[in-house]
Amino acid sequence: MKIARSKTELRTALEAARRDGKTIGLVPTMGYLHDGHLSLLHAARARCDLVVMSLFVNPAQFAPSEDLASYPRDEVRDLELAERAGVDVVFAPPVDTVYPEGFATAVEVGGGLTDVLDGASGQRGAAHFRGVTTVVAKLFNSVGPDVAYFGQKDAQQAIVIRRMVRDLDFPVEIEVLPTVREPDGLAISSRNAYLDPGDRQRAAGLSRALRAAEAVAASGEDRIEPALEAARAELERAGIEAEYLEARDPESLAEVETLNGRPVLIAVAARVGAARLIDNTLIGDSA
Repeated sequence: MKIARSKTELRTALEAARRDGKTIGLVPTMGYLHDGHLSLLHAARARCDLVVMSLFVNPAQFAPSEDLASYPRDEVRDLELAERAGVDVVFAPPVDTVYPEGFATAVEVGGGLTDVLDGASGQRGAAHFRGVTTVVAKLFNSVGPDVAYFGQKDAQQAIVIRRMVRDLDFPVEIEVLPTVREPDGLAISSRNAYLDPGDRQRAAGLSRALRAAEAVAASGEDRIEPALEAARAELERAGIEAEYLEARDPESLAEVETLNGRPVLIAVAARVGAARLIDNTLIGDSA
């Protein structure tokens, strides 16, 4: 496994594969790898000739009040796990390589996708997604992948990146894989490391709330509100106050009130102890 710290080292590591027309897969990460990341790496390994993993905690997607300084990091462990998963190249640049002095360009997706849910005022804000799309666009340009892998846990992020790829004609396929969960249903996240044992137990209430919403939808109820009510009741039982719990169209992120035989994204965010956690489910008939 090769480790590239600069764009020149990255280009050199990819040169032969690109020349030979091999399929390149990219898994962007901020490190502190867990089973969710590993599922993406294994999928890339199964499909692609060469697998690139980026390892970069992107400061542009953190607000001043967020946890950039305390975000969990363990590069030695990450590199070991990446090599075990069959990664060929790890791109782990320093911040000034990604954002050199005088950097003044951003990629921003509009269309109502970045000012709702996590992008809403009072949540992480649209600037969060501007930081995400800017760094992902740079990764796409630097790596030139055929396929890039993301997790469904960050559903809004995946929707935004799909739109960026479509609108800017990036020649890359976006593969979104299912959320990986703990046995009790908690979505696996690097931020779970912030949870003390009591909060860790409470945090499982997020996935139970989503399952409660799914159960209402599966009962034949066409209206969204009863499903959201069931989810709210489950959150209340767990002692969790949601920052948001909303039903949205899984492509446009417009608010929806009924299923009508179409898929609906139910997304939730909440602070549990020291961790801000997000989760989601896609309900309804997608046929």
